[in-house]
Amino acid sequence: MKTPHVLSLPGKPAVFPGSRLLAPLAACLLLGACAAGPDYVRPEVATPVAFKEMPAWKSAQPQDQALPGKWWELFGDPQLNALEERIEISNQNLAQVRAQYRQAQALAQSARAALFPTLSAGAAASRARAGSGRTGANGGNGAVANSYSLSLDAAWEPDLWGRIGRTVEAGRASAEASAADLQAARLSAQAQLAQDYLQLRILDAQQQLLEDTIDAYQKSLQLTQNQYAAGVAAKVDVIQAQTQLKSTQAQALDVGVQRAQLEHAIALLVGQPASGFAIARAPLAATAPAIPPALPSDLLERRPDIAGAERRMAAANAQIGVAQAAYFPALTLSASAGFQGSSLGDWLTLPNRVWALGPALAQTLFDGGLRRAQTDAAIAAYDADVAAYRQTVLGGFGEVEDNLAALRILEQEAQVQQEALQLARQSVQLTINQYRAGTVSYLNVVTAQATALASENTALTILNRRLAASVALIKALGGGWSGLAGAAVQ
Repeated sequence: MKTPHVLSLPGKPAVFPGSRLLAPLAACLLLGACAAGPDYVRPEVATPVAFKEMPAWKSAQPQDQALPGKWWELFGDPQLNALEERIEISNQNLAQVRAQYRQAQALAQSARAALFPTLSAGAAASRARAGSGRTGANGGNGAVANSYSLSLDAAWEPDLWGRIGRTVEAGRASAEASAADLQAARLSAQAQLAQDYLQLRILDAQQQLLEDTIDAYQKSLQLTQNQYAAGVAAKVDVIQAQTQLKSTQAQALDVGVQRAQLEHAIALLVGQPASGFAIARAPLAATAPAIPPALPSDLLERRPDIAGAERRMAAANAQIGVAQAAYFPALTLSASAGFQGSSLGDWLTLPNRVWALGPALAQTLFDGGLRRAQTDAAIAAYDADVAAYRQTVLGGFGEVEDNLAALRILEQEAQVQQEALQLARQSVQLTINQYRAGTVSYLNVVTAQATALASENTALTILNRRLAASVALIKALGGGWSGLAGAAVQ
């Protein structure tokens, strides 16, 4: 049995049933999709004219897709450079986010596929009884017939109200947000590695300081023993020197615990088992980089978390259009053609040709408030993303201010601490000379040496905080300041 044809008159094109109803829809299709929902406009965010800690400003030039350079090279440590290069290859957290980005890209492509017609082919063969009845005294079944069919079907939903276009827009924005997430994860891992490595090198410097101090304390112990043997010092001087030596040796051992933990953390960041990873002790080669004037507009351009939050707003805005498009009817254009027969011999012949062509229009009349609720949910989700975006921007400015303030104050503190350290070293030498001359007790020597060691440790602590703040500032600026006005080449 052939499929009913559409209405047709000799010498005239086919006329589809309901063509008068579809005329306005066709006109809308020709003029372009009537996209439902609001067009995306980036919300305004209140930003300061300049950083309080470092005033400067320029007009924003969008650069959220620009990848930062190898900012860790600013610290001038070759081993740090080598470790940072391993993150991209071996870090498993980064590999997870990279896979999520590929997934977002695939979802965006799947949404885009809805813009095109679907084409499918099918073939079927069956053998069935056409009917039943009693045809003789013994009874019998009806005739058995074969059926063979081959078909090619096409369907297309014109995007009259922009539902598919808004879905594509949302998918594209989500993929871009995922790309920003990948960059944020990469930057976070790089910054964490830099901070851990630099702190490890500070511990190496502290270990060397304690070992040098132990050598000095052993000489002081020998001095007190000699003074005691000569009868010019009391036994308590020897005990004080021994106590001081043992306490410092215990501090040196404790540094090893912290260093081992940092070494294990670095192994995790570069994707290596902690049991098979080691970093040899070495002098501190890194130096705190000079910070050029940082600009608030560049913060918005460079930070991947801000770029991701902005893209999520765009995706949420498009979802409003998807929800609102559900209020309008859906039009589907379909066509099929093929062959259908009862015999293989004449199956693919012209008399067995069948075809069908026609539109279908569907409209939901009552849904119990489902579409309204979905639209309200989409609007609320957009409002939440707007608030998250603005909070991310404010948080970014706060991070930059924090680290600029830390660097400015720590630089001043380091200068004062260096002066205190020089004085403490002079005090130790003068006090030891006075002890040898018998003008002061050994308690004065112990006090002077303890003060000097504390000053040395404080200087290393300040340096560690300056290096950590430098890394944090680079991260807060989205990965360095290459290309900023007044910045040195990275």
